[in-house]
Amino acid sequence: MKRITRLWRSLRALAHHRRVQLALSIRVTIAALVALALAQLLQLPLPLWAVMTAVIVTQMSVGRSLKATLDYLAGTVGGAIYGGAIGVFIPHSSEIALLAVLALAVGPLAFIAAIKPRFSVAPVTAIIVLLIPIMTHASQVASALDRVMEVALGGVTGLIVSFFLLPSNAHPLVGAAAARALDQMARALGELLAGLTHGLDMDALHRIQDGIGQALVQMNAVGAEAEHERSAGLAVGPDTGPLLRTLLRLRHDLVMVGRAAITPLPEAFATRLASPIARLGAAFADYLRASGAALIAGRGPPSLDSVESALDTFSGEMAAVRREGLTRSLAADAAEHFAIGFVLEQMHNNVKDLERCVAEWAGSPKDAGRNHSQSD
Repeated sequence: MKRITRLWRSLRALAHHRRVQLALSIRVTIAALVALALAQLLQLPLPLWAVMTAVIVTQMSVGRSLKATLDYLAGTVGGAIYGGAIGVFIPHSSEIALLAVLALAVGPLAFIAAIKPRFSVAPVTAIIVLLIPIMTHASQVASALDRVMEVALGGVTGLIVSFFLLPSNAHPLVGAAAARALDQMARALGELLAGLTHGLDMDALHRIQDGIGQALVQMNAVGAEAEHERSAGLAVGPDTGPLLRTLLRLRHDLVMVGRAAITPLPEAFATRLASPIARLGAAFADYLRASGAALIAGRGPPSLDSVESALDTFSGEMAAVRREGLTRSLAADAAEHFAIGFVLEQMHNNVKDLERCVAEWAGSPKDAGRNHSQSD
């Protein structure tokens, strides 16, 4: 009995942890079943395409489903019209003629799909419209119309299921993606600032920066889905642009820190600055992680007091080093390290913008969003 209880608790924990993925699997299954039932009810020639379309357009969020549906329908209609016209107006009774017509149908559409990815299904549709009549002895026009009806049925079914059955909006996914990016930035900042005292090789630097870049690319993609939802009136939430731009600026700050970290500080300065740098790095990292957690939880931003206190300590030590004239004897490449003070001050300004973004996402007073838009 205890074993069954533990198994049940484990399954409940797994379902809770993977609830978004579980909801997607349920939506996809229901969309496929409904599409098949409707296609059979309407006696469509090939229910397969309705079912496949429903599965393809049922995505993680409503915004992504909307975009997938519109793109798939656009590619299908374009491919059906073009493929049907080629099949009707160019005779292809022989095998050589059929090969030539197929090349003429696929080539231009593949070129267009390479330029406009939303038409990636157009070449496939043209192939189906041209070749299905050979097997079913239907006309090219009937084949094109059937294809459009099947895809339209599957697309609309998938979109309706995505909207009404366990719907998942993209805005919470944006917050989660931003939190992952902020966590990566926090971990990267510790490694980069450690490089100021120990040095950092180029391979390690590229690895750190690439990881942040991938996280921001994912956030940008989810942000586009959220904006599709907002523009279509399917969801209400803050504009994702300010948050993404703030994270991009923070990433640029880390790039500048990385440039300075390629070569370590001279030993005399490392002794003086190692402790203030470590304290400031820890404060920034803690703030980035806490901001990510606040975005996920929908609560207000954390306090900046520890960051500002650590920045004051670092700035005071830097000023003391300059007053003592210790920077005058440095070589030009070593003197570049002292631009780090400007970079960290700029990072402080950017985390203030992050503070306003988190406040806006938490539904804080309206002036937070207005102030943020002015800073952008």
